[in-house]
Amino acid sequence: MPPHPSSRVQKAREELAGRLREIRKDAGISGRELAVRCGWSESKSSRIDNAKTPPSDADIQAWCRACAAGDQAADLIAANRQSADAHVQWRQLQRSGLRRLQESTGDLYRQTKMFRVYVSDVIPGFLQTPGYAAALLPSIAHFRGTPDDVSDAVAARMRRNEVLGNGARRFSFVLEESVLRYRLCSAETMAAQLGHLLGVMDLQNVAVGLIPFSAQRAVWPMPTFTIFDDARVHADTLDAAATLTQPSQVELYSRAFERLSQEAVSGAAARALITAALASLD
Repeated sequence: MPPHPSSRVQKAREELAGRLREIRKDAGISGRELAVRCGWSESKSSRIDNAKTPPSDADIQAWCRACAAGDQAADLIAANRQSADAHVQWRQLQRSGLRRLQESTGDLYRQTKMFRVYVSDVIPGFLQTPGYAAALLPSIAHFRGTPDDVSDAVAARMRRNEVLGNGARRFSFVLEESVLRYRLCSAETMAAQLGHLLGVMDLQNVAVGLIPFSAQRAVWPMPTFTIFDDARVHADTLDAAATLTQPSQVELYSRAFERLSQEAVSGAAARALITAALASLD
């Protein structure tokens, strides 16, 4: 099989092959012996070993069993599944406009029972008012050079966010205080947004924590990420949206969220930070 046309996908394939190769070498067996243990041809082992053929989930399980490394199979299978879509270009997602991007996660939002969201830059999409979203999304569309469908995108975001009112789902947000202060819209719009945030904090299924500027940090501010149940993470960067599904990756972000949560204040202390941000708009 020729190299994948996407350099990122090919790199992911090569990294997976490298990990499988290390497992085989750590077990002290040759490619030929591995093939015998798995009931394969030696050429199949060689193709997987050299990233010429992507392995199936069953291939990875057999490889790990043959090398007495069954505990590594889950991570490797997740890496294999995400190799083609773990680093999805925002431009590709947005090529049909921002509305499509909002709608693309609708099913995932409806299926998830527990959301954990850390944000260091803007009010998270779940908590945005239509006015705040309408001010923010045009700058994204302009920067990306995507079609101007902001009105439809805002409406799609609001429909998607209806999941917040479903008491069967739980939400935990950790926001940096800077999120309350960045001026990405008019003072009037920001005041409405902060007022909405105060109202959301009354919902029984929503927990909001804020990390004050004055907090003694043990964990540094990080890029935005969302954890969906204990199954996947969306981690955003300037050039891409990474979807992470390996158990070790999800565990890493869960640990980061837990530590960030420990530095956040909630309840009256969080409300005081929001009220102070509101007062600063005058």
